[in-house]
Amino acid sequence: MNRIGAVLLSLFAVLLPSPQADSRFELIFAGGRVVDGTGAPWFVADVGVRDGRIAAVGPLGEASATRRVDARNLVVAPGFIDLLGQSEYYLLVDPRAASKVMQGITTEITGEGESIAPLDQKLLQENEDIYRKYGVRPGWTTLGGYFQFFERRGAGVNLGTFVGSGTVRAIVLGRENRPATPQELARMEALVDQAMLDGALGVSSSLQYVPNLYSSTEELIALAKVAARYGGAYFTHQRSESGRIDASLEEVFRIAREAGIRAQIWHLKTAYRPNFGRMPGVLSRIEQARASGIDVAANQYPYNRASNGVDACLPPWVREGGREKLLKRLADPPTRERVKADMARETTEWENQWLGSGGAAGVMVAEVLDAKLKPYEGKTIASIAAADKKDPRDVVIDLVLADRANASCIIAIMDEKDVRAALAHPLVSFCTDSPAKAADGPLSHETSHPRGWGSAARILGHYVRDEKVLRLEEAVRKMTSFAAEAAGLPDRGLVKPGFAADLVVFDPENVRDRATFENPNRYSEGFHYVAVNGVLVVDDGKLTGKTPGRALRGPGYRAR
Repeated sequence: MNRIGAVLLSLFAVLLPSPQADSRFELIFAGGRVVDGTGAPWFVADVGVRDGRIAAVGPLGEASATRRVDARNLVVAPGFIDLLGQSEYYLLVDPRAASKVMQGITTEITGEGESIAPLDQKLLQENEDIYRKYGVRPGWTTLGGYFQFFERRGAGVNLGTFVGSGTVRAIVLGRENRPATPQELARMEALVDQAMLDGALGVSSSLQYVPNLYSSTEELIALAKVAARYGGAYFTHQRSESGRIDASLEEVFRIAREAGIRAQIWHLKTAYRPNFGRMPGVLSRIEQARASGIDVAANQYPYNRASNGVDACLPPWVREGGREKLLKRLADPPTRERVKADMARETTEWENQWLGSGGAAGVMVAEVLDAKLKPYEGKTIASIAAADKKDPRDVVIDLVLADRANASCIIAIMDEKDVRAALAHPLVSFCTDSPAKAADGPLSHETSHPRGWGSAARILGHYVRDEKVLRLEEAVRKMTSFAAEAAGLPDRGLVKPGFAADLVVFDPENVRDRATFENPNRYSEGFHYVAVNGVLVVDDGKLTGKTPGRALRGPGYRAR
C-alpha cells in the first residue's frame, strides 16, 4: 500500500460509521491518537476489542463496553514485535515477560541459530546447568511438543520461533568442524521439515558460533529450501559483522536467491573500530539486493554495545566440540597459552571479539550462572584484572572455567552514527536480542544488557521525540507491520478490524528507557496499557501478571 492509500484508509476508519457501534465490547480505548502501524499519520479514534480481536476502529461513543479506557492525549498502536527475543526458555521460568511488556512488546520471535527444539539426549545434557538452576526441565523433544508445553504454562507475550540450523547440525553431526555427508544433510533436512510442520516460522543460522560456524553456504541453502517450500523465512546472524561483512552480505543474498526465500539479517551492525562508518554502505548493499529481486531486510537494537558469551572472546578452535571439550582444553596449560596468544592476534580468520572490543576495558561481565561469581557482574575485565593482579586474558579464561562457559558479557563494538543510520532506514526493523527478565521473582537476580528492558522505549523517547532521528509513525511501522511481515504473522502488526488485539497505549511525551549498562534491571516508563490478545498485561502502568500469550505457529503448521 502506498502512503496516500494508507492515509485514506486511516481517514475512512474515522469518518465512516462503524457497523460494530451498537455491539458490546470487552474493552474500548477511547479517543486516542491511533498510530495504526502502516506509517500513515496518526488519527483520533476509538478502538474496540472483542474476543481477543480488534472489532472496530472509529467513533464508538455510544457503544457499551465492559471496560472503557480514556486514551486522550495518548498513542494507541499495535503491540511491538521483537524480532529476536531469546525468551523461549525463560518464559517457562517466569511467564510474565515483565521487562518486555513494560515497554510495549507483545510478541517475541526467537530461535537464533539454535532453537528450543528439536532436542536429543546430547543437547539435554549440554543444558543441564540451566535446568538445574531454574528447575524447569524440557517435557518435549519436538517443536510441536514445546508449543504445547508453552501454551499449558501460559505467557505474557506471544511467541514464535525459527528452527535453528545449528541445532539440527548438533543433533546430526555434533559440534565438530567438518562438512555434512549427503546422508547427514538429508537427516538435517528431515528435521527442518518436521519443525516446519510443527510450526516453525522458518530456518535460522548464527554463523559466528559453534556449530553453525562450520556450516557451508550450500548446506544452508539446502535447509532454507525446505523452509521455503512451506512459505517460511531465513533469518541469520550473519557470518561476519566486521571486516568480512561484504562477503557475509553476499552469502545472505545468495542463500535467499538460490533458496527462493525471504531473508532477514538479525541485529545488523558494522562492528569494531576499523569498520565504524560503514553502515551507509551496508544499507546500500541491501537496497541493491532488493532492487535485483531478493527479498532481504534487517533489524537492530538501538544501542552501541553488544552482548554474548564470555567464551566468544576465545578463538573458535578451542570451542569446537562443545562445552566439555572447551573446558578440558582450557585446563591444559600449553593450550591456555595458545588461546591467549590467539586472543592478542589480529586476524580475518574469525571474529575476534576480544580485540574488536578494545580488549579488557571494552568487555564487561554482564551475567553469571554460578552465584559465587556474582561480584564480577557489572565489572570490566580490566578492573577485575587490576584488582586480582592478573593478565586480563587469564581473567577471561578463569571466568569461562569457573562458570562452565555460561557467563555473558557486554562488549563495546559499535559507533553511534552507524546505529542511527540503521535506525533511520526503512528496511531495518527492531529487536532486543535479549530474554525477558523482571524486577522481582526468579529472574530478578540476573543482570543483563539494558536492551532487554528499554529498546522500544529508547527508540520512541530518545530517538523519535528527543533526537528526531525518525518520525513516530515510521518508528511504529518498523516495530509492528514491517516486523510482522518479515516474520510471517498475517494477523498482527496493525490497528485494524479483524487483527489480533495486541495493543499498546503510551504517552509520547513521557515514554523513556530507564535501564542503563550500570543498572539495567529497570522498567521503562510511559506505557500505560498493554493488551495481548485483548487481555491487559499492563494496566495503568502496572503489571497484571496475566498470561494470555499464544504460540504463533508458522505457515507449514499441520495440526494433529
